[in-house]
Amino acid sequence: MTKIAFLGLGAMGQRMAARLLSAGHDLTVWNRSPDVAAALVSHGAKLAIDPADAVKDAEIVFSMVRDDAASSDVWLSPESGALNALPEGAIAVECSTVSHGHIKQLSDAFDAAGRKLVDAPLAGSRPQAEQGQLIFLVGGETSNVEALGPLFSIMGSAVHHVGGTGAGSIVKLMVNGLFGVQLAVAAELLGFAKASGIDVAGASEAIGATPVCSPAVKLAIGAMQAGGFAPMFPIDLVEKDFGLLAQDAETLGTSLPLSAATRSVYAKAKEQGFAGDNITGVAQLYL
Repeated sequence: MTKIAFLGLGAMGQRMAARLLSAGHDLTVWNRSPDVAAALVSHGAKLAIDPADAVKDAEIVFSMVRDDAASSDVWLSPESGALNALPEGAIAVECSTVSHGHIKQLSDAFDAAGRKLVDAPLAGSRPQAEQGQLIFLVGGETSNVEALGPLFSIMGSAVHHVGGTGAGSIVKLMVNGLFGVQLAVAAELLGFAKASGIDVAGASEAIGATPVCSPAVKLAIGAMQAGGFAPMFPIDLVEKDFGLLAQDAETLGTSLPLSAATRSVYAKAKEQGFAGDNITGVAQLYL
């Protein structure tokens, strides 16, 4: 049994924490809105009053929050941040989708405090989190990553150790960028087919049978036509992640013109009231 703290109980965090609890680990949880933790507490988790309280006895600490600002507050707040209370030898794991620049700042703070940090963002959504089928994209020292292996295996089906601390954040943004670009162009091409007057379903079936159509796009095209927009990866977060790509690209001195153009599509979808819809809801701009 490992003493684990889990910080952030949003749609993904709740499901990840539930799997750790079900596996028999000693779990302490914290969330900005404590009511969200009720189900976990009813099954044996302990509820902390703030991140510092949550981690004071922990061996492993996972964070799963919305963005750079939330992550910074969770770890680095002078009053309640987890870093100040993190025991020596504990491993902190940032699973949130945040900027590479932010992870570098966290890493510097952890190094200065003599504490261990791994960045382990993930690929997958709510169904994968519930089923333990997430894919972890991990940056950190090999010994720390290996120590986390048994816990990753409870929540996920694969772990890719892609480099030192910060590498996970880069690969995660690459994954989300590739996914977002594909679905944005798929949506506009469905609109193109509709405008031409051809059978959109037939055209989609034909494209899906070709090697140029990825499995993800094939599934998304079907959802777009069926109006399947229940939020798993909401457009609001898609646009946020493209913003992180732009932020990191500027810092690194490189250019991402296609990503920038794609971000504007999702921004338009937000403006038209689709922010809470799944990424497939971008099709509503065209269909």
